Amino acid sequence: MSGAERQIHYTHIRPPEGADVIELAPGLLWARFPLPFRLNHINIWLLRDADGWTLIDTATTTPVAIELWERLLAGTLSGAPVRRLVATHGHTDHVGLAGWLVERVGGAPFVSTLAEWHSPQVRVHDARSPMRPDVLRFLESHGCDEPTIAAYGEDRAKTHALLGPMPSSFLRIKDGETIRFGGRSWRVMVCGGHASEHASFYCEEEHILIAGDQVLSKISPMIGVFPQEPWSDPLSEYLASLDRFRGLPDDTLVLPSHGMPFRGLAARVDQLADHHEVRLDALAGLMTRPEQAMTLARGLFPKAVDEGQGRHALAETLAHLHRLVTVGRARRGADGSIVSFVLQR
Repeated sequence: MSGAERQIHYTHIRPPEGADVIELAPGLLWARFPLPFRLNHINIWLLRDADGWTLIDTATTTPVAIELWERLLAGTLSGAPVRRLVATHGHTDHVGLAGWLVERVGGAPFVSTLAEWHSPQVRVHDARSPMRPDVLRFLESHGCDEPTIAAYGEDRAKTHALLGPMPSSFLRIKDGETIRFGGRSWRVMVCGGHASEHASFYCEEEHILIAGDQVLSKISPMIGVFPQEPWSDPLSEYLASLDRFRGLPDDTLVLPSHGMPFRGLAARVDQLADHHEVRLDALAGLMTRPEQAMTLARGLFPKAVDEGQGRHALAETLAHLHRLVTVGRARRGADGSIVSFVLQR
């Protein structure tokens, strides 16, 4: 075990189950909802104010999640109104029930960054439409064969079926602002990489970080390139964001959206950065000649591709390829509609 690993301390051995909650600090409660994905859970944060509750994230649109919210509203959350629903970001597991929950609690404000209010609405629209020609060109240009493209469409449809309507209005938050809930003041930290405008929340007085997906306890958040931004470099954005978290006190209580709460933020940030450096080196080792991204994805993520996760394997491979291009270790070339990557010599 490395020194960095020894510095990470998990605050609990077991998570809450069902509609049970665990109080992590006065008025700050932890619930955990199941997800119908390989990543099978999401942490939900419930914060009590004198005049009501703040809820952070929602889980997906499933009967199980709706039942758990109903049990929480009838139990732990009863007796005081919900004052706001906050989204760390707009991915399906975080806002799948946002529209339903806002209406269920009587129209409480939905709090989000601008991009993370817009992005799920775009995905809902796309899910109702045939695959666009530009998406097909994107997949074909990177070496996806017909079965992979078909699986891409099927996976997309399944995921988007779990994303319900978004609230029709929202309260916008921006980087560096202060928002108050749960009897505490929180600095909004908006970062890119995993999502366009992911919001984490830091309480300086008590050294508590609601990290969302930006800093997870055991896994790395998904960093991918998708057809909507085919030339983006999200991995560079993500690695840059880690420097902001390095500046927080190491005794900070980190509340991630997946996994267990922990202390040892600096060690975990270093682990995440090292993880991507190792993966970049592994990818470079596969690039002995010009290759398309899907070919490289099969080498970098063989298990994920074999298990039908080719969509995410391609996205993550492209993110690492674009990072290699940005730092000058590789170059991107095109031969007609075919895109390939090769190491710089």
